[in-house]
Amino acid sequence: MTNEFKSIYDQAEAGMKKVIDATKKDFSTLRTGRANTSILDRVTVEYYGSEVPINQVANISVPEARMILIQPWDKSILPQLEKAIQKADLGLNPSNDGSVIRLVIPQLTEERRKELVKIAKKEAEEKRVAVRNLRRDANDQLKKLEKDGIVSEDEYKKGLDEIQKLTDKYIEQIDRLLENKEAEILEV
Repeated sequence: MTNEFKSIYDQAEAGMKKVIDATKKDFSTLRTGRANTSILDRVTVEYYGSEVPINQVANISVPEARMILIQPWDKSILPQLEKAIQKADLGLNPSNDGSVIRLVIPQLTEERRKELVKIAKKEAEEKRVAVRNLRRDANDQLKKLEKDGIVSEDEYKKGLDEIQKLTDKYIEQIDRLLENKEAEILEV
């Protein structure tokens, strides 16, 4: 394996690892029937003139399987927290008792479960496309090396095989993540 090929391979693998991380992050924000603090990751609240993530102004915990408890460090921002959660359109109704906000996670309907599975499948397909694009870019770089005479035709073909094996490995990981998320969503 030449240094040039190793560089292309490492670059492709690093990109594919980022795609897997993005897949995990996106899947964690999909709401299932269970309480999970990561559904609030994308929610920001106005605090002293700037938008900040909720977890930077409050303690977020899961005291029960179907409830998220949000305890702001500064009680004066409770109304803003409540508005931010409603505005985020999570399908959750915050209840404010003056010191904490409780988010009760409702049981998902069969229709909503199917909708969430569709969303998860769409996310997974987008990630597979991203991995395939990384493969195409790596193959293009290899083709250029072969055309410029830096690597032989045999090394080029071997490089294509290695990149394909890498692609298959990461697409398989995305498929496994999707399977797990589907099972989690459909679990009653």
